[in-house]
Amino acid sequence: MGAFCFPARQLISWGGSFHFTPARPLPAGSRVTSFAPGMTKKVILFGPLPPPYGGVSVYLSTLAELWKGSGVRVWATHEGGRKSVAAHVRHVNHRRLGVIPALLREGRGGGVRVLDATHFHLEYPHPILLPLWLAAKLLLRFEWYKNIHDGSLPARHRHFNFVRRWLFRRAANSVTEFVVVSEDLRRWLRDEIKVRQHITLVPGLLPLPPAASNHVLPAATQAALAPYLRRRRRVCCIGVFIPSYGLRHVADAVAKIRAETDLDIGLLLLDGTFAREDDYRAEILRDRDWITVLENVPHPEVSEIMNSSDVFVRAFGHESYGISRVEAIWCGLPVVATTAGETRGMLTYEFGDENELVRQLKRALFDPPAQDVAGWAAQFQQEAEANLQALRKTLD
Repeated sequence: MGAFCFPARQLISWGGSFHFTPARPLPAGSRVTSFAPGMTKKVILFGPLPPPYGGVSVYLSTLAELWKGSGVRVWATHEGGRKSVAAHVRHVNHRRLGVIPALLREGRGGGVRVLDATHFHLEYPHPILLPLWLAAKLLLRFEWYKNIHDGSLPARHRHFNFVRRWLFRRAANSVTEFVVVSEDLRRWLRDEIKVRQHITLVPGLLPLPPAASNHVLPAATQAALAPYLRRRRRVCCIGVFIPSYGLRHVADAVAKIRAETDLDIGLLLLDGTFAREDDYRAEILRDRDWITVLENVPHPEVSEIMNSSDVFVRAFGHESYGISRVEAIWCGLPVVATTAGETRGMLTYEFGDENELVRQLKRALFDPPAQDVAGWAAQFQQEAEANLQALRKTLD
């Protein structure tokens, strides 16, 4: 299967065991059959492509695949690792000012619209890259659509020093239009930053690309998963090893349930590797052979891994939307998640509240609520398709 497992499986529980039956089919006409009609504007998607497999890079690669053949160009920031060989992708080494030749070649004219999902122009304003970008915008007259995914930005902005705050204000004043993935970000820009430009809310959830189905796990991944698959119950979590992603909370919660129930529960941590604190990682994994870590798992393989799990946990404290939560529902899993981001159809807890996390995790493992997982999967699928259309309307 691809990165999403839709149609989802209907979850039924009795006697503490999980059983799955096929979900209801999607309502007639609810699937998108054509993703890439030609654009009337020249649109450039600018941001990271995986690896590493962070939320923004997965979002941008999905959007690039859905719009392939529509005339949309992709500028992929260079982060090392594999490079796309697709004809519509241009690799831009921003650390070596590669954006300048890219702009001179493709960014000229008032009809060019750049959907900018990078982090170095606004979220972490760079003292060299930002002024160059603003000067290029003034000279070349392209339109800057700033796509903000970073749910931590409002909290971090309060601690910006004078220089960073000044750079941020210069950037915000120069944006043509904001495209944000959450109502919290829209409210913050409007009420606290007081931007005057139009702010469009388009959640980061997108449909499954047609080419992302029927993916088989490589032999190396299957071998790495073997210890996890031998556990009686299996909990899957996605994040990176820094405190704000809450992996320690999840590991400690699973440890408590293991001690209380004497049940062999395995924890799989899918590490995106785009940030890491080595001491934090070592503390989580110390003397816990029931934890398996896989790094930089390609997005199309994630659903197959979810399919072999009993529960999915998303513990990030600054979630702006939470695509992986919905992907887990598309796979038919009960989801335990923080109250940040999307929460419909999920068991929630406040970030850092380990007692509530333990309670909700027990509920998901042993007594999941009687809820229509397939119904939520269908709802999210329809919303994903609406998001794609809304984004196209904004840019075209």
